[in-house]
Amino acid sequence: MSTRVTHWIDGRLWQGTPERSGDVYDPATGKVTKTVDFASRDVLDDAVAVAKAAFPAWRDASLTRRAQVLFAFRELLNANKEKVAALITEEHGKVLSDALGEVTRGLEVVEFACGIPHLLKGGFSEGVSTGVDVYSIRQPLGVVGIISPFNFPAMVPMWFFPIAIAAGNTVVVKPSEKDPSAVMYLAELWQQAGLPDGVFNVVHGDKEAVDGLLENKDVKSISFVGSTPIARYIYETGTRNGKRVQALGGAKNHMLVLPDADLDLAADQAVNAGFGSAGERCMAISVVLAVDPIGDELVAKIAERMPSLKVGDGRRACDMGPLVTGVHRDKVRSYVDAGEASGASLVVDGRIGEVDGDPNGFWLLPTLFDHVTTDMSIYSDEIFGPVLSVVRVPSFEAGVEVINAHPYGNGTAIFTNDGGAARRFQNEIEVGMIGVNVPIPVPMAYYSFGGWKASLFGDSHAHGAEGVHFFTRGKVVTSRWLDPSHGGINLGFPTQS
Repeated sequence: MSTRVTHWIDGRLWQGTPERSGDVYDPATGKVTKTVDFASRDVLDDAVAVAKAAFPAWRDASLTRRAQVLFAFRELLNANKEKVAALITEEHGKVLSDALGEVTRGLEVVEFACGIPHLLKGGFSEGVSTGVDVYSIRQPLGVVGIISPFNFPAMVPMWFFPIAIAAGNTVVVKPSEKDPSAVMYLAELWQQAGLPDGVFNVVHGDKEAVDGLLENKDVKSISFVGSTPIARYIYETGTRNGKRVQALGGAKNHMLVLPDADLDLAADQAVNAGFGSAGERCMAISVVLAVDPIGDELVAKIAERMPSLKVGDGRRACDMGPLVTGVHRDKVRSYVDAGEASGASLVVDGRIGEVDGDPNGFWLLPTLFDHVTTDMSIYSDEIFGPVLSVVRVPSFEAGVEVINAHPYGNGTAIFTNDGGAARRFQNEIEVGMIGVNVPIPVPMAYYSFGGWKASLFGDSHAHGAEGVHFFTRGKVVTSRWLDPSHGGINLGFPTQS
């Protein structure tokens, strides 16, 4: 009998009867292990109303109090990160070490948000006119909505809600219906940390729940990560309904390898960044641009490393797990078929091979194509699976031109020992996040995450300073006080509360 996953509203599990529900699979076995309730519009509106009611008290809580709750949540999450990782592996399929890494990167944003008293400091100008001072403050928005994808069920929500909560907002999260349990466990940890009921709410569902968040007038902002077509829909619908929106879309990340690069390092990192988490990463390297004359050598080095990768159940000692669902596995497999049909050289065929797991799991092994051209679908489309394409280019300039011509601009990397080439690359490339001899250039929490072009809709990137600004609004106060006053005598040691 499968386990039921339901909503978390006002500090407790929802007690209603769902009109609709969905299946949650164990990708390593292909079996349905849970059912998840899908929220109707009424349930979504109830969650928003609860968050709205909780907002005034949380907004008025002192910065010290908010930081204390954030730090308590940080301690609880750190103590229980293996449990969160196990839930991710159980529903997403990525190996436990990768799931634990995801939680750790989310934890970094929580730690960043613990510094909210410093992050919300404004400016002050004394005596701009006689007896007149001017200062700036930042205040929370109100109820904020977060819509997160299946590939990082813990980390991506944690890109947003720690900062949103620290800044004084209340939150409604709509996690992916494919792997909903990690966020539910985080809700329990928030309650244990002392977060007031109603500040953090979780509502499950599909497009009906998403549209509810986009259209509810009491939701002030939307944060989203997912494919570009959906990101565009989220942005256009949300802004049309008067909301502040940050919608991070798709990616096609290139890795440019120059002839002077350490080819062993480049091959190692191409395998790591191409096949980690079965390629289900918005920062995965899916295209290697090999600058002449190193193409043959680099492809051979990548290919010779791939047989050592062990694919299987993520709870075992494996390097790569299954894809998240059978439907997604079949879609990725169709790209392998298309790449072969279009004339690309299939160097390593991931449609065949042994796995350490149930044969009914959603398996596709690492796949390598060579002599890929930019008119092929395996190059142009975001495949979101363990498929790595090598494109041959004659020069550095040609490689930059290929990258800049692609409609996505999320992440990219250059591998070289030439500092001048690296500096020129970071200056000329039209991409939001750049790695130099680093294949997955995901910024630390105190910098902001986000791409350019069709990889981002809206003006704000995730976390870092841009995240703080996204979840707050600025005010400027001009004041004049003519008479001094004081609060009387008190010799006790001053404390904050």
